Amino acid sequence: MSSRGISAWDVRNAIETGEIIEEYPDDTPYPSALLLATIDDSPLHVVVAMDRTEDRTIVVSLYRPDPLKWEPGFRKRRVM
Repeated sequence: MSSRGISAWDVRNAIETGEIIEEYPDDTPYPSALLLATIDDSPLHVVVAMDRTEDRTIVVSLYRPDPLKWEPGFRKRRVM
């Protein structure tokens, strides 16, 4: 995370305030979702898995979305 300039606080804030833009209910071992958050005026995507039996959220991936791969607003992927 820190190598990408993203702090643990940024990730926590993204999870707490982010908007679910894609859901993956059939992911295993847990359903997951892609969140979009704005951190320091910059978009951040965080993929989280939800382990409901243990009541925990697992960060799977996080990245700054590529404007060439996402529509303006970073909520929808561009068709390539």
